[in-house]
Amino acid sequence: MTESTTRPQPAAPSDPTEAAIVAAVDENLPGTLESLAGLVGIPGIAWASFDPENLQRSARTVAGLFGDLGLDAQVLSVDDGDRAGGPAVVATRPAAAGQPTVLLYAHHDVQPPGDPDAWESEPFTMVERDGRLFGRGAADDKGGVMVHVAALGALAQAVGESGVGVTVFVEGEEEAGSPTFRAFLDAHRDLLRADVIVVADAGNWKAGVPALTTSLRGLVDATVTVRVLDHGVHSGMFGGPVLDAVTLLSRLIATLHDENGDVAVEGLVQGEAEGLDYDESAFRADASMLPGTELAGTGSLTTRLWNRPALSVIGLDAPAVDVASNTITPTARAKLSLRLAPGQDPDAAMEALERHLTGHAPFGATVEFAVGERGQAFDADVTSTASELALRSLSDAWGTPAVTAGMGGSIPFVADLTEVYPEAQILLTGVIDPDTRAHGANESMDKADFRNAIVAEALLLHRLRR
Repeated sequence: MTESTTRPQPAAPSDPTEAAIVAAVDENLPGTLESLAGLVGIPGIAWASFDPENLQRSARTVAGLFGDLGLDAQVLSVDDGDRAGGPAVVATRPAAAGQPTVLLYAHHDVQPPGDPDAWESEPFTMVERDGRLFGRGAADDKGGVMVHVAALGALAQAVGESGVGVTVFVEGEEEAGSPTFRAFLDAHRDLLRADVIVVADAGNWKAGVPALTTSLRGLVDATVTVRVLDHGVHSGMFGGPVLDAVTLLSRLIATLHDENGDVAVEGLVQGEAEGLDYDESAFRADASMLPGTELAGTGSLTTRLWNRPALSVIGLDAPAVDVASNTITPTARAKLSLRLAPGQDPDAAMEALERHLTGHAPFGATVEFAVGERGQAFDADVTSTASELALRSLSDAWGTPAVTAGMGGSIPFVADLTEVYPEAQILLTGVIDPDTRAHGANESMDKADFRNAIVAEALLLHRLRR
């Protein structure tokens, strides 16, 4: 969404303690930015093709930041039998009698930088331009890590020991799909138990307008393979009666959407979004749509983004143009990503997708279906005490009313948190906005929103005292 040229300035809190918290955030902000730059400079990527020592160094640095605040910080990992988990940081400070415990989640691992020529500055060097902080992980999610660090630091400086228990859980493999997340929860269930869980890996409605994320879509992905020939044959000698696998795969993929662009897989949950809607011109700009391209689907934009399924082809194996020969391709395959509306069972969605694809085999071609990852959707209770306090804290920090918003993306581990800790109130916040370009080149976050997110979390932790 395009950012307004002027922003409301938050008024100083009337409560002297809260005013002291805000003053501490601002006093410490230069040091906070320096620490963030140091984290951005560590290319901690939890993929087997990258140096694991950088990931370990990232974890040690994060542990040091929380250790410096007086928390008991340690680097932990689990082995789920198939693989060793990434290094996670757990830092704790026990609650005083009668006070709640808050779990603060973020992740320190980042996506690979991709094409270095697509970046306007070095990916692992934080740079400020036009009020935004650029660098891989600046927003996703080292910005979230530093929100936790800075909020706890400001709170300690202004209030001292508030009595609220704090457990920090900074994961080290989120960008690799959190493969050992559930095993980590099972191994450290009591250590991570909390009354309120703050996940700093979501985003805001736009720069200058804070949001509490109240729903996430679920996710399944799969690979579909179409086979038509035992081997490639001459396209002139056999073309005509035989259609190549790429054409047949394309025809199969085309059945996944109806004439309006809605997902045509039968049996998927369809919902409706309430309240907010997305201005079409702002959406087009945020999505970098080319002029003349029509939007797909029916219903409001927020309904299509948050409460309806969405299906994308995210990978395709076919002969590359530069090396193509005049051959009828015998086999082609595609990787499909299906986002799920809240309330959708991922197993049922996977079965529906397989049923659709195998039931629409074009010209009798062989269609093979390989299941991939699956993740649950999330729907928050916006009437909970923690949600109400979070919305008030966000509004006070930004000086403008916070909104409740769904998110079209998926954070599958949130469902694990919900299942393991069913009594905990889960809050999704963060520093991402529509201009962030998370996972892409020139990732960034709004500097003013980063400061406001720190203030909001510090106020929330203060207000959660019983």
